[in-house]
Amino acid sequence: MSKLKRFLSQRLGWITFLVLLIWLKTVIAYYCDFNMGAVDPMQHILMVLNPLASSLLILSIALYFKKTTSMYLVSSVLYLLETILLYSNILYYREFNDFISISTIIDVGKVAKGLGSSAIAMTSPHDVIYWLDLIILVGLFGCKKIPLAQKPFNRLWALGITSLAIMGIAANIFLAELNRPQLLVRTFDRTYIVKYLGLNSFLAYDGIKTAQSNNLRSNAQGTNMDPVLDYVHQHYAAPNPQFYGVAKGKNVIILHLESFQQFLIDSKVKDQEVTPFLNSLYHDSNTLAFENFFHEVGQGKTSDAETMLETSLFGLPEGSFFTNLGTNNTFQAAPAILEQQQGYTSAVFHGNIGSFWSRDTVYKNMGYNYFFDQKYFHQTADSNTYWGSKDKILFAESIKYLEQLQQPFYTKFLTVTNHNPYQLAANDLDDFPKPETNNTMVNNYFSTAHYLDAAVKEFFDYLKASGLYNNSIVILYGDHFGLNEGDEKALAPLLDRDPNTWTTFDHLQLQRVPFMIHMPNLKGGIQKQYGGEIDVLPTIMHLLGINTKNYIYLGTDLLSPQHDPNVIFRNRNFITPKYSVLNSNNHLTIYQNSTGEVLTNPKPQVQKQLTQVAQQKNQELELSDLVNKTNLLRFYTPPHFTPVNPKNYNYQNQFQQLLQIRDELGGKSTSLYSRNNNKTTTNLYKTTAPELQDNADFIYEVPAATAGNKK
Repeated sequence: MSKLKRFLSQRLGWITFLVLLIWLKTVIAYYCDFNMGAVDPMQHILMVLNPLASSLLILSIALYFKKTTSMYLVSSVLYLLETILLYSNILYYREFNDFISISTIIDVGKVAKGLGSSAIAMTSPHDVIYWLDLIILVGLFGCKKIPLAQKPFNRLWALGITSLAIMGIAANIFLAELNRPQLLVRTFDRTYIVKYLGLNSFLAYDGIKTAQSNNLRSNAQGTNMDPVLDYVHQHYAAPNPQFYGVAKGKNVIILHLESFQQFLIDSKVKDQEVTPFLNSLYHDSNTLAFENFFHEVGQGKTSDAETMLETSLFGLPEGSFFTNLGTNNTFQAAPAILEQQQGYTSAVFHGNIGSFWSRDTVYKNMGYNYFFDQKYFHQTADSNTYWGSKDKILFAESIKYLEQLQQPFYTKFLTVTNHNPYQLAANDLDDFPKPETNNTMVNNYFSTAHYLDAAVKEFFDYLKASGLYNNSIVILYGDHFGLNEGDEKALAPLLDRDPNTWTTFDHLQLQRVPFMIHMPNLKGGIQKQYGGEIDVLPTIMHLLGINTKNYIYLGTDLLSPQHDPNVIFRNRNFITPKYSVLNSNNHLTIYQNSTGEVLTNPKPQVQKQLTQVAQQKNQELELSDLVNKTNLLRFYTPPHFTPVNPKNYNYQNQFQQLLQIRDELGGKSTSLYSRNNNKTTTNLYKTTAPELQDNADFIYEVPAATAGNKK
């Protein structure tokens, strides 16, 4: 202890001690919380060494301060920030299987609401390791057990320490390049950069990339659209005559099934169906149900799904497109196209705050006429989850707005109850039995999915009772995975699988989410073709009788004979009807879909075919990023389309706006309310939501703050 005290009584000793602590915690995180995929001794060596030089570089800043209090204060703050960065990455990785980027940090303020509760759900008992040293150090300082070095550190020596750290980083990069050539030039996997260079270096690298992207955006020109237009025209899939225009003039109702994975369909817990209504819809002869449909989201998750749904462009490789670029970008989105070509009114219903994912700005850029966010729904102590109004309440309270929309309308309902951490009060769950795994997240996931199913059934019952059902096409889709990769082994027995034989192939197959198109008299059935979220918009547009040939859509119509069945994920892995492929820096690991086995020696023609698919789908991602990052759509306007002016949209007093339009139209009003002889249909909505049993007026009443002057 005396030697340790003497060591800590020197400023360099104190800084070295902090570097060793952050090094130790980072290495523990590498092996306990991150799936780094180290496969050879050099990678393990670099993982152990890479936190040292960058941490020393950051903490060496404190050595330049002469005053004792300043030196210790700066070093302590820097150490705290390092710990916060490390632990934030741990929580983020548990949710997204990815690392925090500069874009993510910039976006934090825009998506902060609700994240605290979700982060708590991501904690683990062993996390005390990452904070125990801080508690001990505070205690030792408080008891004056750590002597403070009064003698200033020679600034020339401080410069030497900083130089040593920079040399260490350079050596780290050199060794990394030996093991993985062109690491920083060709890699598409952030895990590789963290594995080789560490969290600090990754963040610096990502910051440089972000700055370059901003510069690219400012220097973009119209000619940059040429390769995009070439690709889109070459990969255009003409509509299927059997389905083209079958839903023309119908109301479009999109039900966004939060975190809902395909395996929930037809699954049972203790002989009770988890989603009985969605099961019946899936097998309905009036439903086109796609059993090989995959989500394709990145870090933006729900907002990425919306990006693809509304624009047929992908989200970004890091961060959320909505919050990072969507507030300033030009769109050619579904709401504007439908309004301009077929006179649709558009609206979104979502029980969270409007600024979440910057929706209150992005939706205006897309051309949404109305956005009914949390302030348009009554808020009580038990009406919300962490992420907004419960689904049964969302649907029930939306009816008073829905019935006032001029028809035809294009509407989207964003559900939230089936969202991590999947928690509901006991009286919301009726008698549904939870699974009894050792993973609470898995158990709760089935319960909230059951609740969502009941909420959707109540909404469908209303559509039929009100008459909307006969004049509407309903689209249902799962936006992204619900259970993380770390939960899948606990899930395996519920899927009649052995968790000990669970593989990466099984993880890829679990990325299926439901996609259903339901309409009375639609020639439906379960569809075998492969597709992803990027394909939704051209499919819907062709059903509505709008040809997509002149729009910048990277997806293809799922019902077209020319549909591209190869599905790319944001991390560049991809799936074809025969193979599932891991694409790590253009090295392909190929699984046979029929067996789940790895092809160790694939035939040359198979290798060639999949290499070509990888190149084509990678090009698709790159073109999407080019369009989004440089806002290229400002340079291209399709025929018969007028760019959206977001200033034309006002999301205040929207109920008053609806009533004013209805009154101005008089007998020409096409709203459901008007068609029902100016009588409300809200009394037709029946719900078992316990929160509405004693507050049934919520279904009828508009919150005073949003009603305007006329009710």
